[in-house]
Amino acid sequence: MSSPTKTGSADIPKEGLETGYLDQTLRPSRWEDYIGQEPIKNNLHILLTAAKQRKHPPEHILFYGPPGLGKTTLAHLIAKETGAQMKITSGPAILKVGDLASILTNLSHGDILFIDEIHRLNKAIEEVLYPAMESGNLDIIIGKGPSARTIQLELPSFTLIAATTRIAMISSPLRSRFSGGTFKLEFYTEEEIEKIIHRSSKILGIEIEKDAAREIALRSRFTPRTANYFLKRCRDYAQVIGGTLNKEAVEKALKLLQIDFKGLTASDRSILEVIINKFRGGPVGLGTIAAALSEEEATIEEFNEPYLIQIGFIERTPRGRIVTELGYMHLNLTPPDHITKKLL
Repeated sequence: MSSPTKTGSADIPKEGLETGYLDQTLRPSRWEDYIGQEPIKNNLHILLTAAKQRKHPPEHILFYGPPGLGKTTLAHLIAKETGAQMKITSGPAILKVGDLASILTNLSHGDILFIDEIHRLNKAIEEVLYPAMESGNLDIIIGKGPSARTIQLELPSFTLIAATTRIAMISSPLRSRFSGGTFKLEFYTEEEIEKIIHRSSKILGIEIEKDAAREIALRSRFTPRTANYFLKRCRDYAQVIGGTLNKEAVEKALKLLQIDFKGLTASDRSILEVIINKFRGGPVGLGTIAAALSEEEATIEEFNEPYLIQIGFIERTPRGRIVTELGYMHLNLTPPDHITKKLL
């Protein structure tokens, strides 16, 4: 198991730009710099303020939602707000009960433990986590068979902040122990993404025209991480050709990445084309689509499908996936009668 990373509440140093950790540098370090997710920020303000007034660590918190929306950033901001040290690990990194015990016993009073992708913890480890979250006790079984005995260790008060992209895979007993709240991060609006792009461009020292920022926002799949990725690649393109970062440069840079005007990738368009060309627009099962594309089902279901469904290009039915009329129009195709009738 890799050791959990320990971070303090200090601001990210400006040298981050020179050392290459651009993603960390672009992460907001103050609440006022965190754009969007207003309902969550308002709830966290009440939770953290009340905990601070009681001089007690905040209760355990669970964040869930698609990747790239700011779950980890919120955990860092909570650590900064409370002045707590934060130790970071992930579900796949905790392989044995002993791994979790080692992490928990090294916590100090008021520390924050952040577990990313917590849905990947196995059930045996979850069983150990329950009493640690609920009563601050760690039960360790020593030995096997009739000679086995249980040792109970008392843990300092701590806050567990967890993040997941697959909340349905977290057991109900574990979900119920996040007494501080379970918060779903929503996709961002194009206006919010545009504000994020302007903020990131200032940090990176990029002069970007307003219509160029708008063009990146329109293609960013309502996700800040994607917006920052596109901004960096467009900056690279403008730097290499020796031009300014305007709308034309953005369009040419994203064309090289095979990102179209709606933010669809080449793999997104391949999914639409396979359903249309091989299966008459659907319905067709996910496994069949994956086989036709020589792709993993999980990749399609977790990466491609959510956005295609969100923008109305694909519809899920009991019989399988169907390309909608909007999907056909995006590819400049006329939908067949059975698709039009289905949507009516």
